[in-house]
Amino acid sequence: MDAAVVAWKDFFVAMAGATAALSGLLIVAMSVNIRRVLASPSLPPRAAAAISAVAAALVVSCLVLVPGQPRWAFGIEVLVVAAVLWLIWSRVPAEVRADPQPNRPAAARYGVPAIAPALFTIGGALLIAGAPAGFALLAAASLVAIVAGLLFAWVALVEILR
Repeated sequence: MDAAVVAWKDFFVAMAGATAALSGLLIVAMSVNIRRVLASPSLPPRAAAAISAVAAALVVSCLVLVPGQPRWAFGIEVLVVAAVLWLIWSRVPAEVRADPQPNRPAAARYGVPAIAPALFTIGGALLIAGAPAGFALLAAASLVAIVAGLLFAWVALVEILR
């Protein structure tokens, strides 16, 4: 097993468990207030973006644990996951512009959602190039995805009822 994978193994095992649990929380949070979520023009795409970011962290955490694969192959897998995230995130800005809360900072509406896919993309490219620093970027991307998922869970459970 790659020495860098061995060094990061415990982190990604923990991340796989955490993101699996958070994925379940997000689904429950959405289902509790599904009518209100669907009634908003901005919440369904934001829900898709949050769930997909957490799912990407889950998938990447599981893929890194596949034994015997070369680092470059794992990097390609990460880039495929990142490409799917970019496709989903690309739908968010147009939908969020219809958000009835225009006082929300533009960075929160447009910039922050791109952090996880950007980190996954750069991390995957570094892994293809053979740089072990790619694992650190995947860790950062996974943590950003968890924060995005938790923030959306809060919106879906609490803020939507205000």
